[in-house]
Amino acid sequence: MSEHIVSRYDDELKDVQRRIAEMGGMAERLVDLSVRALTRLDVTMANAVIADDRRLDQVQRETEELAIMIIARRQPMALDLREVIGAMRISNDLERIGDLAKNIAKRVLALDGQFQSKRFITGVEHMAELSLAQLKDVLDAYASRDVNQAFEVWRRDADIDSMYTSLFRELLTYMMEDPRNISLCTHLLFCAKNIERIGDHATNIAETVHYVVTGESLTQDRPKQDESSVTKVSYDAA
Repeated sequence: MSEHIVSRYDDELKDVQRRIAEMGGMAERLVDLSVRALTRLDVTMANAVIADDRRLDQVQRETEELAIMIIARRQPMALDLREVIGAMRISNDLERIGDLAKNIAKRVLALDGQFQSKRFITGVEHMAELSLAQLKDVLDAYASRDVNQAFEVWRRDADIDSMYTSLFRELLTYMMEDPRNISLCTHLLFCAKNIERIGDHATNIAETVHYVVTGESLTQDRPKQDESSVTKVSYDAA
């Protein structure tokens, strides 16, 4: 392979990595804005999230097309091949994170100023802070190829699951205390589930970082603490 071709190949690999970094920054911003829009019931901010998600989708498509082109034209081997495949996987996870942020923003539009008390939103805020920290840490791990940091993100996924289960029970209790809370709490439950799924995608990225660096997949069962599907909340009939 000539020096010119090698240089072009390196540039293409760096372009893929640059696009992933760009997507990561966009995904972080969309999640942060969507949660801020929710806590403030800011319709303008929510609409901005919905609109900006289109740009993230576009970059994801461009990244995937570039990765496919590299595989077809350069036929990368070993680490280079893992880098390209890993970038495709991560771009898909980041695109989905953008979609989940957009879903939260759409709930803001549906809520239409319903908050009567800050207590309803506190748990969702805490979950979002945890998920955003996971996303930031895993993107840092990808940038530095730090497999230990990636594993730590993977291990902490159970914390988000536990918080989601606790919030699920709390919101169900609010619904049973007063039927007027049902609409609001239902929307918040969907938001909380979207945030929990953002944590899952951060964990997916952590697994991809491990694969890119080591060439091996994580074989342990993913730590899961989401018990919402078997949660029961009892109450005394009047």
